[in-house]
Amino acid sequence: MTVTSTAAYGMMQYYHGNESGQTPGTLDGTWWEAGAMFMTLVQYWSVTGDTSNNAAVTQGLQWQRGDGNDYLPSNSSLYLGNDDQMFWGLAAMTGAETKFPDVSNGPSWLSLAQGVFNNQVRRWDTQTCHGGMHWQIHTWQKGYQLKNSISNGGLFQLAARLARYTGNQTYADWATKIWDWAATTPLLNIETWNVADTTNADHDCKDQGNDQWTYNYGTFLSGAAYMYNFVSGFLDITNGDQKWLTGVNGLLNMSLRNFFPQQYNDGLIMSEVACEPIESCDRNQMCFKGFLSVWMAFTSKLVPSTASRILPKLQGSAEAAAKQCSGGADKTVCGVRWYQDTWDGKAGLEEQMSALSVFTANIMLQSTKGPVTSKTGGVSKSDPNAGTGQSSESDDPLSELPPITTKDRVGAWILTIIIGVTWIAMVLWVAWGH
Repeated sequence: MTVTSTAAYGMMQYYHGNESGQTPGTLDGTWWEAGAMFMTLVQYWSVTGDTSNNAAVTQGLQWQRGDGNDYLPSNSSLYLGNDDQMFWGLAAMTGAETKFPDVSNGPSWLSLAQGVFNNQVRRWDTQTCHGGMHWQIHTWQKGYQLKNSISNGGLFQLAARLARYTGNQTYADWATKIWDWAATTPLLNIETWNVADTTNADHDCKDQGNDQWTYNYGTFLSGAAYMYNFVSGFLDITNGDQKWLTGVNGLLNMSLRNFFPQQYNDGLIMSEVACEPIESCDRNQMCFKGFLSVWMAFTSKLVPSTASRILPKLQGSAEAAAKQCSGGADKTVCGVRWYQDTWDGKAGLEEQMSALSVFTANIMLQSTKGPVTSKTGGVSKSDPNAGTGQSSESDDPLSELPPITTKDRVGAWILTIIIGVTWIAMVLWVAWGH
């Protein structure tokens, strides 16, 4: 087995959803990471041709799609964040772009990505900060007041990828809208190219939680690369739009500066600098640099002028990660800190997934293939109305989306209070009346 297939095999040892009596598409203690895991496996399949995990990937992605085909399954929807749902949408979008086989008895990968997009843009909130996506979906969730980079950058990336794949200007318009809004907040500084983690809607999105995370940069970077490529390809403009090229270069340069510290092999090894040096990374954070690895590889394909800067960084990181994948009894378990020459003692699905991603990213760089579109061989069936409960007669269902109003919010709160009071009354009736 190669180091890439070994990392994939190690990652799948933590997944039991395809076993008898288990729920397909689920991981212990996390829902979003399963979507990220399937996305990683689709990427792995696309560059290696290894089909050994395809059945589990297809089963999981279809099982968790929810009744609305928008990745809001009823058994998880009450506690999900917009970023959680978004990762499943990106997994489905990756399936469409790599020609991962669609199923004959379920929605296409492209339509599932469209379903997530259609569902999320209905939550675009202009009542606070003049726009933006909240971190959480429901008002009662802790952190709802925050608008964060991964939710907004993720939706931006999804919109850009849908624009490039379908050629539909509506998606491009939304991508531009999200980018432009983020640039009015600390989430995306288009002068310094700093990407903040969060901003607070209760403070009119003027403050910032400025923790630096690889995947936040990756969402905006790859989204800008897709937009540059979309403008070049579908609109037949040779050099794309300067706005997007400037964005790609600014975000790439800042990513290389922030996450490839000079002390790690002369800046050739990626590090999650906010938590790795002090060994404080939680399981979520251990995934992040794998996403940036693949999104940097996508960027090099979509904006070829970036390849010379990206290639040595990802090669250096992959070589270092291979040395770190030397733990456990069989000497194949991957750790976290790639800049250490020997295994750091960490082990888990997240460590395996991150290493697998950087190995996959390097194979992508050596391949002549890139993400396909409907013009370049994409076969996944489009449904612009996916996730809306409407027919597919209109090509632009988004033009009919109603804005979220204050009246809607008041009504929702009243309904929540009524339900809560009713529930308490029922409990008291059962407890005292019998």
